[in-house]
Amino acid sequence: MTNNKRTDINLILNQIELELKNLQLWESSAPTSAALASQQPFAIDTLTPTQWLQWIFLPKMRYLLEVGADLPNNIAIHPYFEQTLTQPNYGPLLQWLKRIDETC
Repeated sequence: MTNNKRTDINLILNQIELELKNLQLWESSAPTSAALASQQPFAIDTLTPTQWLQWIFLPKMRYLLEVGADLPNNIAIHPYFEQTLTQPNYGPLLQWLKRIDETC
């Protein structure tokens, strides 16, 4: 993966975080370790969709970028969030999630 692509992904991750904060969905306290250890896709049994973004997806992607590890490719998180985040004010967040799918 090129450095430009890694930089693009980092910028998109920052925008996802910013949108979560703008929507007042950014949490100051982490869920329990048991909730974070869910084996279900998107931790659907223990976390809200936005908690999964904040506490699992963003840290994991940032860690992979930081250590120079291979990033996942052909991810498709946007369809899940398009179904679960249906309020109109989620539009910008959904656009950034679509961009991460297209970039990875």
